[in-house]
Amino acid sequence: MPLSLQPTASARHSIQRVLVVLLTLSSTLPACARVRMPALFGDHMVIQRGEPVSVWGDADPGEAVTVEFRSSERSTIADALGRWQVTLPPEKAGGPFVLQIRATNSLRYTDVLVGDVWIASGQSNMGFSLRDARNGAAEVAAANLPEVRLLNVDQRASSYPQEEIAVSMPWSVCTSASAANFSAVGFFFAREIAQHEHVPIGVIASAWGGTPAEAWTSLPSLSNDAALMPVFAAWASMASAQPEQERKQEQERQAIRKASTPGEENLYLPWHPVFAAWAPGALYNGMIAPLTRFPIRGVIWYQGESNADTQRSPIYARLFQALIGDWRAAWQQGNFPFLFVQLANYQTAPQDRWPEIREAQLETLAVVNTAMAATIDLGDPTNIHPTNKQEVGHRLALAARALAYGEQVEYSGPIYRTFRPEGNTLRLYFDHAASGLAARNGVLQGFEIAGADGIFQPALALIDGDTVIVSHPAIQQPRSVRYGWASNPECTLEGKTGLPASPFRSLQ
Repeated sequence: MPLSLQPTASARHSIQRVLVVLLTLSSTLPACARVRMPALFGDHMVIQRGEPVSVWGDADPGEAVTVEFRSSERSTIADALGRWQVTLPPEKAGGPFVLQIRATNSLRYTDVLVGDVWIASGQSNMGFSLRDARNGAAEVAAANLPEVRLLNVDQRASSYPQEEIAVSMPWSVCTSASAANFSAVGFFFAREIAQHEHVPIGVIASAWGGTPAEAWTSLPSLSNDAALMPVFAAWASMASAQPEQERKQEQERQAIRKASTPGEENLYLPWHPVFAAWAPGALYNGMIAPLTRFPIRGVIWYQGESNADTQRSPIYARLFQALIGDWRAAWQQGNFPFLFVQLANYQTAPQDRWPEIREAQLETLAVVNTAMAATIDLGDPTNIHPTNKQEVGHRLALAARALAYGEQVEYSGPIYRTFRPEGNTLRLYFDHAASGLAARNGVLQGFEIAGADGIFQPALALIDGDTVIVSHPAIQQPRSVRYGWASNPECTLEGKTGLPASPFRSLQ
């Protein structure tokens, strides 16, 4: 006998009763059509000056939405999926203003400023908090800057682009309370720009410690370049090893749990990469893509440590340049300034490739409207997180003042350009050396030269105006030169302004 799929009379009666209840409730509940805004919008926010003001959100399909800001007003209708967006004319710096959105309900954001918005992104040295920086307690106590506004994006990995960010701190006026756990580099950068440019500054911090650059790059950008396919090979290797890694980590947790005081187990857990945060495109999807509809002035970036292994370092130059192009394409604001920090000195494991990463970062200066803050003099050999974030923020701010704001300031230390053989010596030429060169503490260190055999020897180095002459008594025909070529080098060349020269090696 075939099985009947018809409900019994009793079942039909139960279904009818449920439907009646639902219909009754729907007729008595108030209409729930409400306009909703992304977490990027809020009281105390900063809107980018000189760019069309983009405002968007969700509502019921077909709902009318009106946006009013300063003297401009625009209206639209939510589409079939409930999405809506309006664009208002660009505004000059100033404030405070009110941003109002009217639909079935109304939203009103107050204390809104118009100024410059910067994204601060990368890994842990960008996320490093102000309270932990050098003289952190004093810096936090003085961190009351009403013209600076801060927003902190929560850590989120995703396999596809998100439309919304999660925030661990919404837009906030910069005070001791809001700045204490905010990016120290982002804070010091914003403080200097606000002081020199006299416009409101907003900083959106979107960083995650111990993450590689490929996680911050979109999947289409990565997959469009065959030279970046090793990114996926590295991810495949990591994924294959993950079951064993999880087993080992559980054994660590159990051992520490047994040996620790209850409640303090996490104090002794060794660091391991967060697996989901290493997936190609994962952090772009979760922490950058949702920001790209929000106009900005530029980006400051501090990352590279997690790409310094033997598998990832050979393609870092290409990857980093792809990331910059990827973000610029996503924001559709042209070649906005992208300012980045070169890795500081640090005593790494023997297999790590920090000199190669610094070289890749140096090569990235070939990308238009980029600048690099060299920090080879600021590191801590025993701590991957040096605390002098004041100087890092200052050097990034110098670059912004020159590139983004057109000030006539020297923003870079000497950058190697080429050499010329002169007998048994090499004369080295540098960019950003017009005002001359100097040796920190009066002693020039860090140069090595090699002959045809390619074996490098410590070089005698002398400053001659805006050049350096290097030699070694046992090398009569030097062929190549390098400087600061170690994870934790002793190198002292700087410009007359005190900014350090970048490590380098010649191509000969």
